[in-house]
Amino acid sequence: MASGSPSIPDAADVIRVPFAELVERLSAVLTWAGFDAEDAALCARLFADTTRDGIYTHGVRRFPRLMAMVRNGAVQPKARPLRISSSGALERWDGQSGPGNLNAWRSMERAIELARQHGIGCIGLANTNHWMRGGTYGWQAAETGMIGICWTNTMPNVPPWGGTTPTLGNNPLVLAVPRRSGAVVLDIAMSQFSYGALEAWRLRGEQLPVAGGFDAAGELTTDPGVIEAIRRPVPIGFWKGAGLSLMLDVIGAIVSGGRLTAEIPADSFRETGVSQVFVAIGPGERFGRAAEEAADEAIRFLKSSEAVSGARIRYPGEETLRIRAENMARGIPVEEALWEQISREESW
Repeated sequence: MASGSPSIPDAADVIRVPFAELVERLSAVLTWAGFDAEDAALCARLFADTTRDGIYTHGVRRFPRLMAMVRNGAVQPKARPLRISSSGALERWDGQSGPGNLNAWRSMERAIELARQHGIGCIGLANTNHWMRGGTYGWQAAETGMIGICWTNTMPNVPPWGGTTPTLGNNPLVLAVPRRSGAVVLDIAMSQFSYGALEAWRLRGEQLPVAGGFDAAGELTTDPGVIEAIRRPVPIGFWKGAGLSLMLDVIGAIVSGGRLTAEIPADSFRETGVSQVFVAIGPGERFGRAAEEAADEAIRFLKSSEAVSGARIRYPGEETLRIRAENMARGIPVEEALWEQISREESW
């Protein structure tokens, strides 16, 4: 588990729910909220998959936020992406304010289809919503033998290096490489800790393992609540992460024909109209045996480093399959109060 996504399975207020039951319940709520049956089932599975894989900050915990955005009109439950233009391996689509994870899944699915024809496929998606766990779409590509690359811009929630007010997005970036013994999937935000991770550490009453932002005096701090309150998370790599965030925003808006971070409402319950890019490269047989050997050799060399005391050297995504298997066997961990809320129709 990455330090930015603290684990919750053994917390006192957590119960374990069978995967199928979790999907069924979420799907029922979504159907009640106006989703078509097919869309409700896929959306529910994507939420459950994220929690199953141990990314608790972006899984079922985010379900009430989706429902709130359906109620306030930011998310249109019946909307489907609409192709705007096509030029060979590159297409632009309009998400039409549809559910973010469904739009993202379908965009990567289309990028994979284009890659099978051209060796590479690229989808620019405008006018969409929060995609929940970005890594989902990296795994989606890798599980079809494709290299996957995708990113999204967000509302302004990270100050630039040298600034105190947010004028950059957290702009998550995902890179995925297929591998028979376990895909390599990097899923990172442009701040040292995402806001979801800050919230999780705060709710647990714990300090961050490394400095994650600034306090009111402008000093680096490990207090997640302070960073949340004044909205000053530190960019990854300081000025380098700030620069990367800006470039992802600009390129994403250009490729999709969509909005820049500056044009996205700075309200987490009305954060709509974001711009995203989905790239698939492959399939794997186009690269031959060298692709698998390259990934294996890179990982072997990575792990040859002498670890500091008490540390484990891991490649991105290494723990996912282990956590997935454990949660499928024991049940998906969900906070009891959240499960009760999901299970009561009057909650929605």
